[in-house]
Amino acid sequence: MSIAHDLSDAEFDELDDLLAATPEPLQALDASMLDGYLCGVLVQPRLIPIEDWLPPVFDYEGRPLPDNVDPAWLARVRGLVERRYASLNQSMLEQGWFYPLVLDLDAEAEAEAETAGDDASAAPTDGADASDNAPAASEPSAQADAESPELEVPTDPITRALLPWVGGFEYAAVTFPDLHEQADDNINSLLARLYRHLPVETPEEQEIVDLMNREHPLKNIDDAIEDLVLTVVDLQAATESQRFHVEQVRRETPKLGRNDPCHCGSGKKFKQCHGAA
Repeated sequence: MSIAHDLSDAEFDELDDLLAATPEPLQALDASMLDGYLCGVLVQPRLIPIEDWLPPVFDYEGRPLPDNVDPAWLARVRGLVERRYASLNQSMLEQGWFYPLVLDLDAEAEAEAETAGDDASAAPTDGADASDNAPAASEPSAQADAESPELEVPTDPITRALLPWVGGFEYAAVTFPDLHEQADDNINSLLARLYRHLPVETPEEQEIVDLMNREHPLKNIDDAIEDLVLTVVDLQAATESQRFHVEQVRRETPKLGRNDPCHCGSGKKFKQCHGAA
């Protein structure tokens, strides 16, 4: 078996920048959401070809890329995404584990602090409070909220770190609904363990989240990441038999031997009649 070479840190950053350069008005996934999306594709009960799962990466609303898109840009994005897809698949199958690309809250806080410092140093010195002109470091700007299709940023650190990844996974499950349509309690339970990191919209969803938190409590972010990884690996194992099931072709009539009477009723042997063709 060939070895799938995963992306380096620099290539992950490059991929994130390339996705951000998707032509407007399309809204592509970011690298973390893409990672969850790829896992959501991999655990489907059927094999999905790249021609089907790649286009949704570039826009949440399913709009196609323009005809004049830069072919070099598209080829580079596809190459990086395919490598990550192959690496995730191989890691799950051979190791029962993978390393998800989740949000690094410490790095994000440092970046926001640096941005806030730069904004403060560039603020006017006429006595105005610099904080009046910049968003808080822990909050997204109003512009980002207006332009981004991502879910509202939660305050819980575990949910905040995992939300983009799980949101990408759910996006795959909605785009390709075969997984959600499985009448399997085990699959539903595994999905609930992932979806508890998404915003709660109904009392029923809150009950499920409360149940998951009681049955599978998460002590910290490392515990949460381990639970996420093992849940996805279990989902892939639960759908594996369907994904690689091959339908047997059954003949409605028995196969004719060359010396059998031809099926046309001519009285000749098959090899001397229609079999000769």
